[in-house]
Amino acid sequence: MSETSPAFRHDDDRPGSESVRYRTERPEDRPAISEVVEAAFGSSAEAELVEDIRQSEYFIPDLSVVAETDARVIGHVMVSYAMLHTQGGERRIAMLSPLAVDPAFQRRGIGSALVRKVTAEADARGEPLVVLEGSPKFYGRLGFEHSLLYGIEITLPSWAPPEAAQVLRLSNHEPSIRGRVKYPPAFDRFAEH
Repeated sequence: MSETSPAFRHDDDRPGSESVRYRTERPEDRPAISEVVEAAFGSSAEAELVEDIRQSEYFIPDLSVVAETDARVIGHVMVSYAMLHTQGGERRIAMLSPLAVDPAFQRRGIGSALVRKVTAEADARGEPLVVLEGSPKFYGRLGFEHSLLYGIEITLPSWAPPEAAQVLRLSNHEPSIRGRVKYPPAFDRFAEH
């Protein structure tokens, strides 16, 4: 999604809800994104992860999306690259992490809309799939499935259920894409990866 592409809008149907706009992040959004990510996770580690990804070769600027209302950033998601170790070598794949919504705006459909927007943009770029680790209940509603069904292994933290390893197959999905996900160096701070 380029700066010139139209922004996606989402109007929550609950009384008194705000109009939310979705667009590619801009450099001036970065402090607000850090605040939202830190508030959503209750930790600065994930905000530092976002910045580390931005500074890496794995960053995809067009796939870092914010949600805003009244010119205030209230949510953020990014899809960046990870490596997939296959029988034939390594290949880049798209990975969604992290997703954050300001706690004051959660449970309004903003996180779901962010995921739909960024995965649609990944699909438009020709990515064959998007992997992630996260809630099977939440992401399952958005089309994600257990990754092992498609031969994609993701090393999860010890506390996560096996179904937290997920994949969304996009238009260019190839069944031959199989292997083990290797997280980029930005994730090293999260030791179990």
